Amino acid sequence: MFTTAELRTVAVDGRLLRVAVRPGRSEPNHGEPGQPARPALLLINGIGASLELLEPFVAQVDPAVEVIRFDPPGVGGSAQAPGPYRFTGLCRLIARLLTELGHDQVDVLGISWGGAVAQHFATFQRTRCRRLVLVATATGAVMVPARPSVLAHMITPRRYLDRGYLQRVAGGIYGGSARDDPAAIAAVMHGGDGSNRVGAPRGYVYQLAAAAAWTSVPFLRWLRQPTLILSGDDDPLIPLANARLLHLLIPNSRLHVYHGGHLGLVTEAAGLAPLVDTFLAGN
Repeated sequence: MFTTAELRTVAVDGRLLRVAVRPGRSEPNHGEPGQPARPALLLINGIGASLELLEPFVAQVDPAVEVIRFDPPGVGGSAQAPGPYRFTGLCRLIARLLTELGHDQVDVLGISWGGAVAQHFATFQRTRCRRLVLVATATGAVMVPARPSVLAHMITPRRYLDRGYLQRVAGGIYGGSARDDPAAIAAVMHGGDGSNRVGAPRGYVYQLAAAAAWTSVPFLRWLRQPTLILSGDDDPLIPLANARLLHLLIPNSRLHVYHGGHLGLVTEAAGLAPLVDTFLAGN
């Protein structure tokens, strides 16, 4: 599936993390005299999803930029965490991963569950994050929730394990193009090329537990990184009101509402990647 990314296993504090690094093309100034090279872009995925899911987005990102993806502990090809963890510990692990990869500072993009992690990382590992992109995400326990019928499908990773089940529920969970073409969503999440790498159920439970009582509301006002917030106008899982709340609470933020659902970063990557590139390349 990867045509340009290098897939490797990296030992961080004794834990083995599966990592994909797409090297940036060697253009230190991106063709513009006086412009420094952009830092690498770190992607943090949604709950239960392995790093392959974001390949359509990576393929559309400026090829001059290095892109880093990883499977959290217990997800995809990463080793199981020894026990439940909090975002603080996970963010320390991410910071040490970046050190292992030779990066002092990166731009960070988080989607859904990964967007919550990205908020925490940008706040408590502030010097490691230059710019922040939050996609289809919210403030955690204090948020405008999805309907109970939608949340019920998120309790287990069944949608990653059962393609037929995912095809039946995709429209109601993800909205956007999943309503008209749920088979396309199932194909993205259940590709026959290794793109459906689901870890042990315990890894999914630990991800749920890490987010269960977490909220970013008390500290978002202290975020100083320029922040781009992307949200679909038809996202049953993370209603649009949550993006508006993030925009209200983060001082140096801008909001872009796209026409689509929760997985717009994947299904509409060709349209959203240039928006992200333009924001990250800004002064």
